[in-house]
Amino acid sequence: MKKILIAFVFCALTFATWCQELTVRAPGRVEQGRRFEVRYEVNGRADDFRGPSFKGLSVLSGPNVSHQTNMSIINGQMSRSITTGFNYIILADVEGSFNIGNASCNVDGKRVTCQGFTINVEKSGTQAPQQQAYGGGQTRRQAASQPAQSSNIDSKSLFARASISKNNPYQGEQVILTYKIYTQVSLSQYQIDKLPGNKGFWSEDLTRDGNVRQYEETVDGRRYMVAEIRRGALFAQENGKLTIEPLDLDVLALVQRQRQRTGSIWDLFDDPFFNPTQAVEKHLRTNSIKLNVKPLPKSPEHFNGAVGNFNVKAETDTREVRANEAITYRLTVSGAGNLMLIDAPNIDFPKVFEVYDPQINDNINRTSNGITGSRTFEWILIPRNQGDYEIPEVSFVFFDPNSGRYITKRLPAIPVHINKGDPKTMKNVTTNKSDVKLLNSDINYIQTNTGHLSPIGNKDFFPWWFWLVSAFIILASVAGIIIGRHHMAQQQDIAGMRLRRATKMARKRLKTAAAYLYSGDDNRFYEEIYKAIWGCLADKYNIQLSRLSSDTVRDCLAEKHVPEEQQARIMQTLQKVDFARFAPGDATSRKQEIFDEALQMIVMI
Repeated sequence: MKKILIAFVFCALTFATWCQELTVRAPGRVEQGRRFEVRYEVNGRADDFRGPSFKGLSVLSGPNVSHQTNMSIINGQMSRSITTGFNYIILADVEGSFNIGNASCNVDGKRVTCQGFTINVEKSGTQAPQQQAYGGGQTRRQAASQPAQSSNIDSKSLFARASISKNNPYQGEQVILTYKIYTQVSLSQYQIDKLPGNKGFWSEDLTRDGNVRQYEETVDGRRYMVAEIRRGALFAQENGKLTIEPLDLDVLALVQRQRQRTGSIWDLFDDPFFNPTQAVEKHLRTNSIKLNVKPLPKSPEHFNGAVGNFNVKAETDTREVRANEAITYRLTVSGAGNLMLIDAPNIDFPKVFEVYDPQINDNINRTSNGITGSRTFEWILIPRNQGDYEIPEVSFVFFDPNSGRYITKRLPAIPVHINKGDPKTMKNVTTNKSDVKLLNSDINYIQTNTGHLSPIGNKDFFPWWFWLVSAFIILASVAGIIIGRHHMAQQQDIAGMRLRRATKMARKRLKTAAAYLYSGDDNRFYEEIYKAIWGCLADKYNIQLSRLSSDTVRDCLAEKHVPEEQQARIMQTLQKVDFARFAPGDATSRKQEIFDEALQMIVMI
């Protein structure tokens, strides 16, 4: 019986190696709003997978490729089988019945196909538990198959947390709010579902560049990979107890698929090495934070709401003008703090000056460390009488939260000398104050001199330089029309513009890669090579970067009727780049070869 059993297992393994059939596992019925998995499997190492479009459903992730290897040793003979899987994560967001098309892939040089199937999306709460089984339109093997057991992620392996730089700030003081993801599993993507309202705060986003900072951190004796997904600067607008609301987000984790134990010989291979990964969605919510905001002490005179650490300076563009000519007075506040909330100080200018409302110019820097920069207040002053005057001393008061006291910066008075005005200048100013800067260059008196006049019929009325300038204007107009039409034609040629941009950007990245060719920085070298090739292909064949893969490139090359020899060279170059990035050993000669082939490929396409 033992020999018969061994022979049977050996025959089964042998049959599995040549039996190549693409199967699919998918639910026949799902509830609206639910996410589910569709998995295609085939015996053997497969490539060139072409999946269905899933029209009417939302594809959240996929196809995610995985490989599962099964090994056995019988009478000293080792046999191995490989299973390739292609996973999709789908959202059933619309009610109805959806026909999913065929899928196919290449296995050992042969094309295998899986027939389509139907998925019924029903309203939430209408689906019975027994109807959630997998089935409905699957192949023969799929009907008997069971879905892989979902891997659970506990709250200690993956969680999100919010932290604040200070729990008891002063009103108006800048505090940094950070949202982090702590994980011990691999993450594919994350999406913020709901941003907190944070009532009672003025908030500024500090992560507009989209960069996510990653590092390792130990929490309660466990080592985590930390991703700072969002940073913000908060300024409390009221004192007392305030609450920072939680942040809700969804993450897609890649975990090892747990094989269901069947009590058979296959349980011997229940090892993470042989199990493929699966995408598991998990909803995370950060903790809420309670702050005790302290009120500011009783403010002195001239305090205008500035909280932070600032410097201040004042200047004029000139100190000597004529009457009715404008003077620009600037007061600049620079430093770190609530710059956006600082009001213009009240300055008692001399009565002889006509003063216009100040214009505010901001130069704000939003970095991960907070808000810094400057705010400039600019006044336009027009003196009406001659004489010696001075712009009075200015006291700028701000509250320093580090020392817990008010600090006064005193700016000295600025003397100005006003000369007698130009008699041609208007004595009355225009009522449009926002546009007045230099009154004497606005409206002048009518000139009384006649200038140079020529009698009618004089042949010298149009001198030679007039005809030269006229001819130049005509030629310039014709050239402008021709250049404009040529530019419009180029603008309408979208494909040509994308091609020129693709070649330009690719050559620029290759130039950057050449700088890393002999520097020893292999990661930067291959990163630039990779971006140059994929960016050129995306712009050349109008492929979205989110859909860019070997399969889409091969399909686009075929649709564009690119010669097969050229297709083979492009795909071979892509494979060599992928192999060289992770191949061990001395990479100097290999990098030079990859660089030369990437350059030839970009020139070729």
